[in-house]
Amino acid sequence: MAPRIAIIGDNFMLPEIFAEAIAAASPATPDMALHRLPWPDEPMEHGYAVQGMDGLKEYQGSAEATLAMIGEADLLVTHLAPLSRDMFGQLPRLKFVAVSRGGPVNIDMAAARQRGILVVNTPGRNASAVAEFTLGAILAETRNISRGHDALRGGDWRGDLYRADTTGRELSEMTVGVVGYGAIGTRVVRLLKAFGCRILVADPYVQLSSQDARDGVELVALERLLSESDVVTLHARVTEETTGFIDAAALARMKPDATLINTARGPLLDYDALTDALGRGHLRGAMLETFAVEPVPDDWPLLRLPNVTLTPHIAGASLKTVKIAADQAAEEVRRYLAGEPPVNPC
Repeated sequence: MAPRIAIIGDNFMLPEIFAEAIAAASPATPDMALHRLPWPDEPMEHGYAVQGMDGLKEYQGSAEATLAMIGEADLLVTHLAPLSRDMFGQLPRLKFVAVSRGGPVNIDMAAARQRGILVVNTPGRNASAVAEFTLGAILAETRNISRGHDALRGGDWRGDLYRADTTGRELSEMTVGVVGYGAIGTRVVRLLKAFGCRILVADPYVQLSSQDARDGVELVALERLLSESDVVTLHARVTEETTGFIDAAALARMKPDATLINTARGPLLDYDALTDALGRGHLRGAMLETFAVEPVPDDWPLLRLPNVTLTPHIAGASLKTVKIAADQAAEEVRRYLAGEPPVNPC
């Protein structure tokens, strides 16, 4: 009997693209059932808010609906569908799960390991997209693109942005600090070099590549990076160590006219401290792409500050991201069906 594959995609990671990639990668086309979730048109859930989903975060779909979509499948390919401990207990046939994201945060990994279920993911799928977006975010803030746009849309021609005391600075004369030297941080460093800026990197768990070292990139402690950088851009993962680590003390170390960019994850920041620093002019500005709570509340103070640019968690959204993730997941499916070891086991 041919293995059954349940594909639970959404309006970004389309199930049809998963299916096409799997069909192209596998010698014999498996039996596939396709389902589509309404994300990003509808927001994700968080496990701590739903009974029975403890430990899961950033997922979409109820346990009941997900179980019905998986049915009697042997393999699951998904982007956001949740799998809790209780759900695994109701899926005795399931042996393989491919999650098309950088971390399987929608899966109870301890339960998967206990049941001998192989979970794979697609690390780095959106690294290029987020790195490019980060450069755009830096330029939007440092060159007054966002401020000029907001004013002009409101009928205000801000010629004062050409004043010497309000105009932006070029990256070629600035120091940019990159916090986190993983798949995204390394790409940001690569792109920044073209602008001729001084580049600092803070990451206690890595060493610079030989090329970056030759190009003058400096690996420094976080405290030094914060105090010397004109722009600080965050690319660290959320861990116990990094949760809230950009707090009031960290912001106080930054230059009074520095700019903070966050295209990583919202929980890295202490938002009350950031609001205070921006409100009293300690920082020149900030660009925030991800948030601790999404969507953000309508009465959120940062929405009303003029020196903040905000986007709705779209840095990783590109068609190239979709193709990379689908191809990586399809290759993992092919390898599993062929009895080969996975490339990216979780």
